[in-house]
Amino acid sequence: MSGVRLENIVKAYGALRVVHGIDLTVNPQEFLVLVGPSGCGKSTTLRMIAGLEEITEGRLTIDGREMNRTAPKDRDVAMVFQNYALYPHLSVAENIAFGLRIRRTPKDEIAAQVKEVGGILGLTDYLLRRPADLSGGQRQRVAMGRAIVRRPKVFLFDEPLSNLDAKLRTQMRAEIKRLHKRLGATSIYVTHDQVEAMTLADRIVVMNEGRIEQIGTPMDVFQNPVNTFVAGFIGSPPMNQIDAVIATGDGGPVAQFDGQSLSLPPLDALRQGAGRRVVIGIRPEYARPVHGPAEGAVRITPELVETLGSEALIHAAIGATPFVIKTETHMGLTHLENVDGFTIAPDMIKLFDKETGHVLRNEEGR
Repeated sequence: MSGVRLENIVKAYGALRVVHGIDLTVNPQEFLVLVGPSGCGKSTTLRMIAGLEEITEGRLTIDGREMNRTAPKDRDVAMVFQNYALYPHLSVAENIAFGLRIRRTPKDEIAAQVKEVGGILGLTDYLLRRPADLSGGQRQRVAMGRAIVRRPKVFLFDEPLSNLDAKLRTQMRAEIKRLHKRLGATSIYVTHDQVEAMTLADRIVVMNEGRIEQIGTPMDVFQNPVNTFVAGFIGSPPMNQIDAVIATGDGGPVAQFDGQSLSLPPLDALRQGAGRRVVIGIRPEYARPVHGPAEGAVRITPELVETLGSEALIHAAIGATPFVIKTETHMGLTHLENVDGFTIAPDMIKLFDKETGHVLRNEEGR
């Protein structure tokens, strides 16, 4: 399989730039996910790789060959769209085989490949049906089958699960992941759903306003966001963010907010940081709810408990700032009622500069 390289890629419509100089390498056999809010440029980037959008500036290579002026049909990529784009008058088998017929592949080879792909995707019993007789998940499998049967160098997915209901999305995520492991194909997947990104990706590319904010493994992006945007976008629910001021405490630096203080990790940036304005980042999963007074606890005002089965979300406030705690229910909710505050280990706290939004780290990068 082949890698993909984007070098200073720009997309502009007249004077309006929507993608601003992206540099990105997709390794062979990697499953890379572009994630971000609507309008961040992720689908436009994918369409430039496919050749459906012209590249304004920069260089695109696939398998080491420049593709800027190469027609889409000659790039050896296959794309699965948000809408399935199936031919309603053709059977499942004919839809899957359509691209091979256009390339004048021998009939016996087409039949063998359609049978193989149908087996991989669990469509063997549906090959003679038409799209109207299929469920949404089955139609999406047909669309993927049409891409797989071509055996392209690169698979491109443009929000393929957004038209499915929640249960089908979960099922199809697992199927796509299994399919990738079986085929070992280089894949680039676009979504605005950060849960899809976390569950599918080998690496995640977080985009915002036409720029790349962070690239990393799902857990690295989750645990070590580079700025407040990534912290607030990745995670369900996202990271809590509290405005604070740095002060010097008896045991080291503390953050002061709403008449309270919280011990902080010993970061290099805080050695001379008294009076510095920061944003405290706390993952809902890492805050531990407490009842009554507790050493080092932060007081909160609970508002409601949202049950999720084995887990629950405690929605609260610190002054005017919303705060969410994600915790286990232990098969009941009585222990979650009247929570007075939370504690958190200092090393689980992230600090961001208030002005730039960038994370504060030690000199060695921690």
